[in-house]
Amino acid sequence: MRSNTKFPIQLGLFSLLFFIANFPMVQPRMVKKPEQKPNILIIFSDDHALAAISAYGSPYIQTPNIDRIGREGALFRNMFCTNSLCAPSRAALLTGKLSHVNGHRDNLSRFNAGQDMFPKRLQAIGYQTSWIGKWHLEANPQYFDYWTVLPGQGQYYNPDFIEMDGQTRRYEGYATDITTDKAIDWLERNRDKSKPFCLVVGQKAPHRNWLPDTTDLHAFDGVKFNIPPTFYDDYSGRIAAGKQEMNVYRDLRVLEDLKVGYKLPRMNEAQRKAWNAYYEPMAEDFKRQNLSGKALDEWKFQRYMNDYLGCVRSLDRNIGRMLDYLDAQQLSKNTVVIYASDQGFYLGEHGWFDKRFMYEESQHMPFLMRYPKLIKPGTQIDALLMGIDFAPTFLELAGAPIPAEMQGKSIVPLLRKKSSKNWRQQVYYHYYEKGEHNVMKHFGIRTKRYKLIRFYDEGEFWELYDLQKDPQEMQNIYADPVNQSLIATLKNQLRDLAIGYADSEAINLLNEK
Repeated sequence: MRSNTKFPIQLGLFSLLFFIANFPMVQPRMVKKPEQKPNILIIFSDDHALAAISAYGSPYIQTPNIDRIGREGALFRNMFCTNSLCAPSRAALLTGKLSHVNGHRDNLSRFNAGQDMFPKRLQAIGYQTSWIGKWHLEANPQYFDYWTVLPGQGQYYNPDFIEMDGQTRRYEGYATDITTDKAIDWLERNRDKSKPFCLVVGQKAPHRNWLPDTTDLHAFDGVKFNIPPTFYDDYSGRIAAGKQEMNVYRDLRVLEDLKVGYKLPRMNEAQRKAWNAYYEPMAEDFKRQNLSGKALDEWKFQRYMNDYLGCVRSLDRNIGRMLDYLDAQQLSKNTVVIYASDQGFYLGEHGWFDKRFMYEESQHMPFLMRYPKLIKPGTQIDALLMGIDFAPTFLELAGAPIPAEMQGKSIVPLLRKKSSKNWRQQVYYHYYEKGEHNVMKHFGIRTKRYKLIRFYDEGEFWELYDLQKDPQEMQNIYADPVNQSLIATLKNQLRDLAIGYADSEAINLLNEK
């Protein structure tokens, strides 16, 4: 007889299906792919006023490429420098430490480039680092796989660059263009594309003496800029403000700053032709008018603004080139892009050019950041930030440990929308260089509403401002008896900051009777 095996086979199949349904097979463990480290691009200009950036409401100029960073990322409304001067601000950026700790208090000293800095920490976790353009720290860069920097302040036209082989080479063209060319060339041809990069592009513009590119010389022809309401400030109640030597109508140099008869020796033929065609008729017209009094003062202001803003136009255009390159190479999604300046600047407010003071126009820095993986487009952040926050922020974004010695705070928690309840409520400032422009040494504290400043070394005195009622800082209300309780509170907060930041000079001054 034939054996009937159908039933056992069906029974076995049923059992197998029952087992699979009730006891799913163990899946192999998925190994999580390491998260790609972000590239970091920092574009750091020199002396760029918030009033010359349209994202911050400039009445003077449109800066579409700078604005784009904020529109596609975040605009920070309260970033402040800790010492409004070129070299000290760069030292703070690199080290995450205040001037008295990183050792670079003024433009006259030599930076210790071997101290612990964020590029060293990034190199340690596999980043390729580069600094291109304005450096202004005397000592050669360290902890950068590639660098090429301007000597000192550098030149706008046909600038020299110090190279890594120790040679200084001259490049024909305009400094802002050349710095951008070098940055894009490094990204395209000279970096190790298997590694994340951190690139700092240090632009000279719009630093004094404000030489626009020839393509921007006529950009503001026919434009009459509004005189700031504080242009004729008499500095009543503000001793240090009255002593300064950075007044547009008194201290600007007619030759070098305002270009009346100014000839640059390093121009090529095409550059000189365009330069002469623009500035020679202006100089002749100036001499013919024989201006004096307020008419002369305001002519100087108009000339200053034309040249300053001409430099900003080139800066913004070249930022657009950097952004376009990232887009074309599909790098934008994984690249943190930051635009900032080393400090703010005066565009005629209080009658001034330059910076140095703890007043708003020079203490307040532009700061915009784009990083699509973390920052929602159109984000605005009002938290009080300082220039020493750059370094720890870069390290946290890259996944590197933040050294305890860094005095700044990473802003990444703010970007992740975590509560800012425990964020700082005051920022600290200390300016040391009593030299060019005759600005007195001073230190102080700024809260969201108030600013308390201590001037010293040429008389010891205080200034207090209510930024809500007096945003232009025209009324020093320190002597008003009604403010004594407020002053006591601010002095205690200032002392706490000085102690917390180990600023012994400030502590000693505060302890004086």
